Amino acid sequence: MSSIEPTPDPGSDPGPDPVHGEHARMQFAALCWREHAGGLQVLLVTSRDTGRWIVPKGWPMSGRSPFEAAAREAWEEAGVEGAIATDPMGEYDYRKGLKSGAELPVRVELFPLRVLREAAVFPEVAQRRRRWFAPHKAARRVAEPGLGALILRFADLWAHGRGGAQGHAPEAAPPDLDHAARG
Repeated sequence: MSSIEPTPDPGSDPGPDPVHGEHARMQFAALCWREHAGGLQVLLVTSRDTGRWIVPKGWPMSGRSPFEAAAREAWEEAGVEGAIATDPMGEYDYRKGLKSGAELPVRVELFPLRVLREAAVFPEVAQRRRRWFAPHKAARRVAEPGLGALILRFADLWAHGRGGAQGHAPEAAPPDLDHAARG
């Protein structure tokens, strides 16, 4: 993710922030996930400024679709690649603190990304930590309630599509998430 503060882009204005009434800027994020030991895990990374747990996300990128931008952020911030959904599974809002002290309302579209490769060296490896969490723990670690709710919703869809506690993990993603497996 670029360290340059965002500039206004009319194409990325999703409209007023439902909480604060201000126009929110758009970001695209990857919900990085994998199956591990018969269960679902979600990858979180730390933010560069405060060290809080977040999902990889960033601003729109010229020449890239929203899901391609989310996949690029997953590589740059978390060092992962995989099959990403072409449609977002949902969105959440947060307020981004700027260096000036101002806050910018941001709406984030979240794209599930099934991790197929995890690199030891990636662009922001020295600036962030990454860690795999069970979904309920990941949902508690993130500061944004909307993101936590989306993580739990994804886990519920995954569990029901996978046979829940039986541990049966078919090759494809559950029906509602099948587009994530095709990428």
